[in-house]
Amino acid sequence: MMRKLPIPIALLALAAVACGGNSGGNSGGEPAVGQTSASSGGGDAAAAAKPLDGVTIEVAAKWTGDEQANFEQVLKAFQDKTGATVTYASTGEDTGAFLGPRIQGNNPPDVAILPQPGLVQQYADENALKPLTPEVQAQIDQNYTPYWKELGSANGQVYGVLVKAAHKSLIWYRQQAFDDAGAQEAATWDDLVKNAQLLADSGTPPFALCGASGWTLTDLFENVYLSSAGPENYDKLSKHEIPWTDPTVTTALEKMAQIFGKKEFLLGGASGALQTDFPTCVTQVYGQKKAAMVIEADFVAGAAAQSGAKVGEDAKAMAFPKVGDTEPVVLGGDIAVALKDSKGAMALLEFLASKEGGEIWAKLPGYLSPNRNVSPDNYPNELTKQLAQTIISAGEAVRYDMSDLAPSAFGGTDGKGEWKDLQDFLRDPSDVKGAQKKLEADAAKAFKK
Repeated sequence: MMRKLPIPIALLALAAVACGGNSGGNSGGEPAVGQTSASSGGGDAAAAAKPLDGVTIEVAAKWTGDEQANFEQVLKAFQDKTGATVTYASTGEDTGAFLGPRIQGNNPPDVAILPQPGLVQQYADENALKPLTPEVQAQIDQNYTPYWKELGSANGQVYGVLVKAAHKSLIWYRQQAFDDAGAQEAATWDDLVKNAQLLADSGTPPFALCGASGWTLTDLFENVYLSSAGPENYDKLSKHEIPWTDPTVTTALEKMAQIFGKKEFLLGGASGALQTDFPTCVTQVYGQKKAAMVIEADFVAGAAAQSGAKVGEDAKAMAFPKVGDTEPVVLGGDIAVALKDSKGAMALLEFLASKEGGEIWAKLPGYLSPNRNVSPDNYPNELTKQLAQTIISAGEAVRYDMSDLAPSAFGGTDGKGEWKDLQDFLRDPSDVKGAQKKLEADAAKAFKK
């Protein structure tokens, strides 16, 4: 499934894409929004209004820069197809801070794209979301595994469509550092620890950890835990159905301590790691060439390229090694929901959930689809093709980022909850039981609310 992932010659974040004028979604020369048809037979059915002519839809998401530009190409294809006019608003990184006042003021956007499934439950509890129509649900049933449908559901209703995925079960490495130390890609956690020792002995710190960005530590924990404890326990811990004092958590933290507890394994030691954010840790590996590996998702490719590395040559990625019986496939992702019960909102969600919408987006760089019917052949380079195939192959064993499933007070807030507790554990990895007690206390408090 994920062994010996062939890594691309092409570049994930900067792959050239021939988009043409219609973003791949407008066939037959339909006019762009705002243009009139100069076609056949003057005023007859050929020039008839499209189904959403005159309808304006506002969609809000956190994306800016290239991510926003790519998403707007998908929106353009939808506009060309339907006649709707879609406006885009960036929420910034704090989606809740943007949406909260809009919801309270009874002026929400038609569609919002949420970076955490936990927000689906939160807004459903506030009666801010509109249940998906049968047409949208039919697209979800056709194109997604039941696990993804469940992620977009709350209180027995389906509210969300998972539209974009991030593959978080990767370890990126610098080929030259591996060559110099005689290190190889690791299939198991024990292999990874042995490789780390080889690298340290050669004079290169094995890991640049982005410890100042607490979410990177949660990503590491989730991969170790999913592999060592298995998918069923992962689900239970995600829902706080077992406590963080459980022996399965002990095992995962003890494994992490094998890296955290060796000063020579971390660039700058624990204190250095705790002062390094993402993407600075990527720069330390590929720009400054001070360390050999960085543990993070497919989006490392963009930061590696900005550091001057060639993805597939200098910068390579390996599948996250097996710690236990399960090959971990952990995804992050963004879930589209409707905040207005309008024809336009539901039509856009139906399009985003469709094979057609996913394939338009897949042709653009920096995107992975959780839609199982979007063929990997649509992706612009070998890395994204391989990662997309991994997601499809993992089927029901794939799991969503655990911290993003939790209440944000526990799993998604800088300086609090799981982020802070794992940073404290990085600072003192000898106290596994103490870390578990803190995690359990913070989880219990957040889930009680």
